[in-house]
Amino acid sequence: MQELLFGVQPVREALKAEAASKAGRPIDCVLVASGAVSPGVGAIRELCRELSIPVKQSDAKKLDLLCEGGNHQGVAAMVAAAAYVTTDMLFERAQEREEPPFLVVCAGLEDPHNLGAIARTAEAAGAHGMIVPERRSVGLTAAVAKTAAGALEYLPVARVKNIAVCMEELKERGVWLYGAEMGGAAYDKTDYSGAVGLVIGAEAKGLGQLIKSRCDFLVSLPMRGKIESLNASVAAGILLYEIAKQRGG
Repeated sequence: MQELLFGVQPVREALKAEAASKAGRPIDCVLVASGAVSPGVGAIRELCRELSIPVKQSDAKKLDLLCEGGNHQGVAAMVAAAAYVTTDMLFERAQEREEPPFLVVCAGLEDPHNLGAIARTAEAAGAHGMIVPERRSVGLTAAVAKTAAGALEYLPVARVKNIAVCMEELKERGVWLYGAEMGGAAYDKTDYSGAVGLVIGAEAKGLGQLIKSRCDFLVSLPMRGKIESLNASVAAGILLYEIAKQRGG
C-alpha cells in the first residue's frame, strides 16, 4: 500500500486525479522543501489551495530521509492509508444494521497512535464509523492503519471540512453529542440511549470552546489519582464500552 508520493510530476498528477474525483485514496497533505520555488512546485501549491489540501514546509534533509534518497524535487505527498467516506454512508451503515447511529467524532487528534487505537476500539464496540476533520488533525496514515490493526477495513471514516458545522448537521439528523471533558457528568450515570455521537478532543487541549458548545452533554471519568487526565484513546475506550453496554452490546 503506497503511503508517499514524491517528485513534481507524480504529485501533480495525483492532485489532478483528486480534483477529478478519480483518486482511490485522498491526499492528506503535501510537503514542500524550504526554498523550493520551481514552476512545478508553484503549480502544486496552487492545486493544493484549490483543493484545500494542507501544504507543510519541510527541511530538504527530512524529505531525503522520507523518500529514501529518491529524487523528490522538493515535493512529496502523504496519501491516505484508506479511502474516506461521506457522513451519509455512516448513517446508511446504521440503517442497514437497523440500529440507531453510533458515531465517534475526533475533534483534532494529532497522534496517529491515538487515532488508530480509537478506531480499533470503536470497531470492536460496534460503532458505525468515525468522523475526522481535514485540517489540524492526523489523517489515515500508515501509522494509524498499523495501530488500528485491521479495523480500518471494517470501520468507515468520514473526513469533513469543518467539525463544528458537521456536529450541527449530526444534531439535525437526531444524533445526541456527548463530549469527553473534565468536569462533565459522571460517564456511567449518563443515558446514551438513541443515536449517539461521542466527541473526543485534541490530546493537549481537549475540546475547544466552540466544539464544547456544540455538544449536548459533557461527560467525564473519575480521576482518583494524582494525574489530571487520561490518554485520549484510553478515555475513549472506556466511554465507547459504556455506550456499547447501554446499547446492549
